[in-house]
Amino acid sequence: MTEHDGDGAADVSTGNGTEPGGEAAADAAIPELVIISGMSGAGRSTAAKCLEDLGWFVVDNLPPALIPTMVELGARSQGNVARIAVVVDVRGRRFFDNLRESLADLDAKQVTRRIVFLESSDDALVRRFESVRRPHPLQGDGRIVDGIAAERDLLRELRGDADLVIDTSGLNVHELRAKMDAQFAGDEEPELRATVMSFGFKYGLPVDADLVVDMRFLPNPHWVPELRPFTGLNDEVANYVFNQPGAKEFLDRYTELLQLIAAGYRREGKRYVTVAVGCTGGKHRSVATSEKLAARLSSAGVETVVVHRDLGRE
Repeated sequence: MTEHDGDGAADVSTGNGTEPGGEAAADAAIPELVIISGMSGAGRSTAAKCLEDLGWFVVDNLPPALIPTMVELGARSQGNVARIAVVVDVRGRRFFDNLRESLADLDAKQVTRRIVFLESSDDALVRRFESVRRPHPLQGDGRIVDGIAAERDLLRELRGDADLVIDTSGLNVHELRAKMDAQFAGDEEPELRATVMSFGFKYGLPVDADLVVDMRFLPNPHWVPELRPFTGLNDEVANYVFNQPGAKEFLDRYTELLQLIAAGYRREGKRYVTVAVGCTGGKHRSVATSEKLAARLSSAGVETVVVHRDLGRE
């Protein structure tokens, strides 16, 4: 596994809550809380992203003293923030002594909380830091192994209090996500979210495309004078496109292929896919096909968003 935790400050959005002490605050449901910690390079970022994909509100690098405040804000969110995951690591080591006090505060308020600790062997951690050519956050002027030893000593007590310890020494990113899914997804099958994006080849391929569809095998409505001013969102253009030989058959076959691919993505823990549908200018064929394809995916239970990247550029 080559994933490595990046730097970043806490980014918290409070939403629309009621004022402290009000009736809504008193009756508010207390969010479920997961604290993610562990060794740098052991996969904290991957674990956090997994929970985010499962619908948790994730805050990275939150000072431990602010965890009770974060839970309080979630309780005042009128149910919009029912599950909170907080990443605590040695980047906030000057606040780390406050963690014990914060945990005691949470226990007094009867907050349901779990601590997930990501562990890994020294050899695996050294390989990961060397692969990304970054220093360990605690190594200072020493070696990577010195930083690892210092961090292990600092986190020893927290590891002993953890509810779940995951050793990622021999895991890749997908295997770690599968372990997190097993603990937090319950019996629900991971959801897949799709973006279907129309584009024009003359403006370049979308850099974030997972799959690319080329609709230039169909006649171009651009060369039909009465259709040229319109787009693939227009019924006349869409009817023209899908009355061409092979158009409907292609849509049927490609929908079946996407269903097969979607099942594989779910098994691999991949929850986002971008399908780029292209034609020459991104105005007619790709737009009409994207709309049809998105409707098929939505009817199959895939949460789908349609984006027309180049519509209006001509």
